[in-house]
Amino acid sequence: MLTFLLTFLTLPRTNATFMATPDKALTQAIEQKSRLIDQLYAEIQKTVVGQQKMINRLLIGLLTNGHILLEGVPGLAKSLTVNTLAQTLHLSFHRIQFTPDLLPADIIGTLMYNPRDARFEVKKGPVFANIILADEINRSPAKVQSALLEAMQEKQVTIGNETYPLDRPFLVLATQNPIDQEGTYPLPEAQVDRFMMKIYVGYPTRDEELKIMRLMARADTKPKINSVINAEQIAELRNLIDQIQMEARLENYIVDLVMATRNPEQYKMPELQKYIEFGASPRATISMALAAKAVALMDGRAFVMPQDIKEVAHDVLNHRIILTYEAEADGITTRKCIDDLLKTLPI
Repeated sequence: MLTFLLTFLTLPRTNATFMATPDKALTQAIEQKSRLIDQLYAEIQKTVVGQQKMINRLLIGLLTNGHILLEGVPGLAKSLTVNTLAQTLHLSFHRIQFTPDLLPADIIGTLMYNPRDARFEVKKGPVFANIILADEINRSPAKVQSALLEAMQEKQVTIGNETYPLDRPFLVLATQNPIDQEGTYPLPEAQVDRFMMKIYVGYPTRDEELKIMRLMARADTKPKINSVINAEQIAELRNLIDQIQMEARLENYIVDLVMATRNPEQYKMPELQKYIEFGASPRATISMALAAKAVALMDGRAFVMPQDIKEVAHDVLNHRIILTYEAEADGITTRKCIDDLLKTLPI
């Protein structure tokens, strides 16, 4: 019997090892506030059928102040989902349709001369809103895409000699089409890295397609979307995320995942060394920790579990890993590299 107990105590532990003992008041607050997330889901699903992952990731971006990039073929409800999400929030919303003739001033604003007063006045652009839908962001040249860089990172824009802070919260939700090559401009790596997650949006299932047809194949009837969350409640949810506990071993696991994308050989994955040219930046570490905490909050938990990290790892890393030409020749994708990382690295 004693031998059995000693053997049991030395066995590897499961997720229960990472379950902290959070404060009861914090747990109750999380359970109460997580109901707001359920209300958001209910409102969005009035018009969006399926696409649970896309909705979930957009909500993670909202809760963590992280910008989201959606990539998928036309007609998968990317813009519709963002528009619907904006309607559920008591926040200002602007949609910017990116086109080849768009100018930076069309986004951030410009100085306009007022002949009556004989002076220049600031004309603010559509970037001055809480939620920005950058639709088909890859249809504008680099100088226009870079106009969003300061706004996305610093939450401010510079017009003339003055710097103007943006409204809080401020969130850029961008879409792009992967199949059109003519008239498109790949996003610069510096801008892609500023997106917390890049989501690949897929086709709906057959049952979901049937529901979409029954819901949307109407002449002019649209479901009414109610606003359920305001800026103050979003700030409260973000404050709860900052209080969610993450065990030290999970913090080290996140760091190891990101470091392994830079030096796979040091983590006993020499086969990936020739396929990864550049690994993820420190923004990946920050984004993965925040996203994992957001997943815990939406599940009504006050602590992070290993599965939370693995759930968001692909979306945080897939646009931050740059592969070599050899990887393309061998048919190796970033998804395959991330899968290998998750299978190989222990917690």
